[in-house]
Amino acid sequence: MPDTETAGVEGKSELVFFVNGRKVVDQDVDPEMTLLTYLRTKLRLTGAKLGCGEGGCGACTVMVSRYSQAQRKVLHLAVNACLAPICSLHGAAVTTVEGIGSTRTRLHPVQERIAKAHGSQCGFCTPGIVMSMYTLLRNHPIPNMDQLEAAFQGNLCRCTGYRPILEGYKTFTKFQGCCGGMAGSGCCRHVQNGKSANGQVTNGQAANGNTGNGWIEDVTHAAQVSTELFQVSEFRPLDPTQEPIFPPELMISESGDQTTLKFVGERVTWIKPATFKEVLELKTRISHAKLVVGNSEVGVEVKLKNCEYPLIIAPGHLPEINFHRYTEHGITFGAGCTLTYLNDTLTEAIADLPEHQTRLFAAIVEMLRWFAGHQIRNVGCIGGNIVTASPISDLNPILLSAGCTVTVASHQGGSRVVRMGHDFFPGYRRTALSPQEVMVSLDLPFTKENEFFLAYKQARRRDDDIAIVNAAFWVRFEEETNVIQDIALSFGGMAPTTVMARNTANRLVGLKWDNDLLPEACSSLEDDLPLPPSVPGGMAEFRRTLTTSFFFKFFLSVQQRLNLKVPFYLLPVDVPPTYRSACSLYHREPSHGTQMYQEVPEGQAREDAVGRPIMHLSALKQVTGEAVYTDDMPPLQGELYLGLVLSKKAHAKILSIDPSAALQMPGVEMFVSAKDVPGSNVTGPDVMDEEIFASEKVTCVGQVVGAVLADTQAHAQRAAKSVVVQYDDLEPKIITIEDAILHQSFFHPINKIEKGNLEEAFQKADQNIEGELRIGGQEHFYMETCAAIVVPHGEDVEMEIYCSTQNPKMTQVSLTEPHQDTANALGIPENRVVCRVKRMGEVFGGKQTRSCVVSSVGAVAAHSRAQRSVRIMLDRNEDMMITGTRHPFLGRYKVGFMNDGRVVALDISLYSNAGNSADLSIEVMERSLLHSDGGYTIPNVRAVGYVCKTNTVSNTAFRAFGGPQALYFVESWISDIAIKCGISQLKVREINMNREGDLTHYNMKLERCQMERCWQECLKKSDFHNRHRQVNMFNGGSRWKKRGLAAIPIKYGIAFGTFLEAGALVHVYTDGSVLLTHGGTEMGQGLHTKMVQVASRALRIPTSKIHISETSTNTVPNTSPTAASVSSDLNGMAVKLACETILQRLEPYMGKGSWEDWVRAAYFDRVSLSATGFYRFSTPGLGYDMQKNEGRPYNYFCYGAAVSEVEIDCLTGDHTVLRTDIVMDVGDSLNPAIDIGQIEGAFVQGYGLFTMEEQVYSPDGVLYSRGPGMYKIPGFADIPVQLNVSLLRGAPNDKAIFSSKAVGEPPLLLAFSVFFAIKDAISSARADAGLKGVFRLDSPATAERIRMACQDQFTAQFPAAEPGRFTPWAIRL
Repeated sequence: MPDTETAGVEGKSELVFFVNGRKVVDQDVDPEMTLLTYLRTKLRLTGAKLGCGEGGCGACTVMVSRYSQAQRKVLHLAVNACLAPICSLHGAAVTTVEGIGSTRTRLHPVQERIAKAHGSQCGFCTPGIVMSMYTLLRNHPIPNMDQLEAAFQGNLCRCTGYRPILEGYKTFTKFQGCCGGMAGSGCCRHVQNGKSANGQVTNGQAANGNTGNGWIEDVTHAAQVSTELFQVSEFRPLDPTQEPIFPPELMISESGDQTTLKFVGERVTWIKPATFKEVLELKTRISHAKLVVGNSEVGVEVKLKNCEYPLIIAPGHLPEINFHRYTEHGITFGAGCTLTYLNDTLTEAIADLPEHQTRLFAAIVEMLRWFAGHQIRNVGCIGGNIVTASPISDLNPILLSAGCTVTVASHQGGSRVVRMGHDFFPGYRRTALSPQEVMVSLDLPFTKENEFFLAYKQARRRDDDIAIVNAAFWVRFEEETNVIQDIALSFGGMAPTTVMARNTANRLVGLKWDNDLLPEACSSLEDDLPLPPSVPGGMAEFRRTLTTSFFFKFFLSVQQRLNLKVPFYLLPVDVPPTYRSACSLYHREPSHGTQMYQEVPEGQAREDAVGRPIMHLSALKQVTGEAVYTDDMPPLQGELYLGLVLSKKAHAKILSIDPSAALQMPGVEMFVSAKDVPGSNVTGPDVMDEEIFASEKVTCVGQVVGAVLADTQAHAQRAAKSVVVQYDDLEPKIITIEDAILHQSFFHPINKIEKGNLEEAFQKADQNIEGELRIGGQEHFYMETCAAIVVPHGEDVEMEIYCSTQNPKMTQVSLTEPHQDTANALGIPENRVVCRVKRMGEVFGGKQTRSCVVSSVGAVAAHSRAQRSVRIMLDRNEDMMITGTRHPFLGRYKVGFMNDGRVVALDISLYSNAGNSADLSIEVMERSLLHSDGGYTIPNVRAVGYVCKTNTVSNTAFRAFGGPQALYFVESWISDIAIKCGISQLKVREINMNREGDLTHYNMKLERCQMERCWQECLKKSDFHNRHRQVNMFNGGSRWKKRGLAAIPIKYGIAFGTFLEAGALVHVYTDGSVLLTHGGTEMGQGLHTKMVQVASRALRIPTSKIHISETSTNTVPNTSPTAASVSSDLNGMAVKLACETILQRLEPYMGKGSWEDWVRAAYFDRVSLSATGFYRFSTPGLGYDMQKNEGRPYNYFCYGAAVSEVEIDCLTGDHTVLRTDIVMDVGDSLNPAIDIGQIEGAFVQGYGLFTMEEQVYSPDGVLYSRGPGMYKIPGFADIPVQLNVSLLRGAPNDKAIFSSKAVGEPPLLLAFSVFFAIKDAISSARADAGLKGVFRLDSPATAERIRMACQDQFTAQFPAAEPGRFTPWAIRL
């Protein structure tokens, strides 16, 4: 930035702010640095995490406190540190998770309650959630449930399923609060079988916050059954008077800060002007200067869109744009007022003013409920939302329809008032303001009695999501009539700008608001709002349908209100009762539920932890920010950061790579590519068909071409984008499954399972159905992206790799194992490479093989070029481009069945999109083929699996590993059979259900089959039959809201491949403490906690004496990956064996004294107090030959059942899960709290797979959905309103440690109950439209698919364009 442009503003200023009560003064701050980076790198406060970098996940949430001169109070705001520019913190106080409590001093109640309520699994998102709750309590010490649930709109968690977080924090609320044990009759929340601890009957609320309900009444008196996972009486009471005070020196004088501040960095100058006049002068001199208040838009543009803004002006503190005042005509807000301030002020106005005056205000407040999360609303301002001119802005359609005015000012032109009309947004991201003008204020008018105003929005997810389409409608009637005097209809998402349907408005003026109006309006909207089928954003038919559907909702709502105001003889047509559901605003009851498990047997030793719901061993460290993840480790001296150069082509020859420009950039040290690999550049987990660096050609977008090493992450990433790669496109470019079928592009072998006489069975069947379905992929979206720190030691070419991987052995082997006659990647043996894993922020299979992409690149760079430590942590968009997903599948099937619903034949061909390398895709397909029977016995089967090789990123393992895709097809044709036979889906499932002794289609006999028990118990607990009648009654009285109910049974095989082995190492020290190591890795699933429980029982000592530090290849070698849900089975037995060896050695000393006495006596007798354990599955016949269709592919099966009820909005495709009941077979649970957490987390992840998580690809293979902005995982508000989980009792498993069963993957399949409940609801809507019979519903059941399946007069207006006649914006893989 040339000095002449900022003349008049003196040189660099000093940044002053507070962090956790400590004053921070920085005289050389970089304006491009975010608060998150500053905290983590400069202050070494690593509690706040980088989850996405775009304000979409909340992992970086901190509290920012400022003194407001206008409000004369301290404001506490939850803020996304990843978007907050460090310079914006001048004069503020920042509180991080480290600042409110620690394990070394004292935990804050907010930290304690989420930990003890089992609300922290991997813990990566936990600090952000803790700080959102902490900020809520600083503002509302006793919040209500609505405030509680709204506080987490900007936070995501991929592990827990959210329920335990809400359960723990309900204890702070007005209606759910705990007396802290201060009540005279004992804790008010401690309920057991309807009685408190002292025997008094209470209000039916259990100790974990559950409300007594019919679901548990019939079982709470059963022996050894508990619904308590934690004791509220143990919680420390909240004392608001003990919170840290706001730093007095930041409470500046009433005159405010009159000094202009200037911060200068490498590329950006940040100016905080002292006066508004100075802002106008700067904009006149430097019109391209960017005004920033909240940085919620600019931060994303800079981070993800490579935008550069050399001069930033920060006027957010100035009083001229921070105010509100009532006028004769409405309320005026300063442009700098935050959206939170706008919401709070309008909410007060709605409460104080007559209803008819505040209809516009009510529409804004309702829309703000769904506008981003609290963290964004707390900083995003009114002016920024308007002048960024987003075509999908939630507020701009409202402001246009209301005819609002804005006051703008410039230095030379003074001020003027601009009406927000059809010409306010002349083009994409443009407004009617001149470059020199600054928005000062916004006028919101009162509405009149004869005016009505409503706004609508549909997004992929209800909370914290951008709109697909939004709309705002205003109408004014002639007095005491239903004749339209004026009307405005505005839309977002229908053009490059927010648009008004002016022709429609003109045609409607003068017409009566009656049934004749509707077809006129819909026809005119069709003409006013055209969208070509190739429109950016896609979904053309859906978006157009939403415009008329929204208007229909408005029409009915206004009609209802007119009926209350206009004489009945002028309104001969009332809104039919069955239509009234279309008018209601969305309301969600607070989340609740019950969790049931079998208590430990009477007489079990107190120190025996097995079977008890003990807290995750890292939970307290996670809630305080003390838990260390890979990128939290302090940098080593001279450490370099690695930035990746990624392919931009799907299939192309590399002509040249030119890093010269990058090498000239600040902080850059070197460039690394294929030529720097000292050994073999070829790699792969099984088939060696990948390269560490692409050498001659690229075969997908996102393939690693090279890497830049620099002193900081920012420098490395910036330089990587400057590396120039020249390509020559190659053909064919195979992107989709259909492309692969056309070109016969398959990985081999093409496997097949065949049983029985298929042809004969089809001939004898009463009916046959054929169909084709597809299910999309799923992004792992683990909160901690792939990360690695590679430390070469020089001596003996040793190397340590600290990384986030569930497969330490493969991380080691990928660098060292020779391939045929070639050298290995680094030219060193395995014993020189140590891989260490402390913990991971989730994995879900995504770090089984693909994490090696990151560690291998880092290792080559550190070993061959840098000869010093190299660090890499992928940004979210990079991780989503590079690491692959769950496999998209296409299924083509034919099913033969009898008229009673009995299935006699299945012929199915499965096609998966594997991407550009084999990875584990063959194994994934094998499991899909083995699960193509679902939970049913089918005598004649042929299942063929085609693994498609395409030019997309290599797909990989994902929780349930091919099972969900197979079961999706199974349950789809099961539901179709019910329709064809005219019988209930329940009956079809029951008549075909697996039972004890049945043979699967791969000839494995079912032993100890618990499916029918789970099924019957779930039906009973859920009151299925009564609720089915209630759903039918509801649907009979509602045309535009429909409910659906579905029950699904599941069977899931446990075991995988040939790597069914584990090792453990146990050291007992002379003080009696035990150090335990095993081959499994901790990713939040509680494996380490369970292993400590196992060791506790085996050694007969308390868990407090046992510690697990990390997983490393130099303590337990040759480990199996922590995958396939078998880690507790395998490592648990290895731990048990090692402990038993120790105990056997101690046996001679056990006569008297304590454990410590035995240990010391053995030590002085020179008895080894260290032992290893090794275990492998030893079930006879374990192993399977697919060619012969014989053997035993699985050690045992897990069973379960779920019933879900949903409600859909037939006009928008929106849906709500009202209730889910789950019964899950986990054998004898090692830890009920952890197992229930796994069930709920898996269920919610499966719910995302089947309803909202959708990958969006361009026809050229470019991934559009590269972050939480476009890829939506479930949030707090998406879980079932009522979620009940019961662990099947009395079902021990003799094939696993202490009679337990695997639990990590199987429950994901239970989410099918939601998908088929949605399909059930759609069926009711279609029946009302006269459509009966089978219909196709691909997965996920997004709002688009739900809406377009509910065919009606509105969808009929917009038929789909004929494929092949246009180039789609996006395609399905």
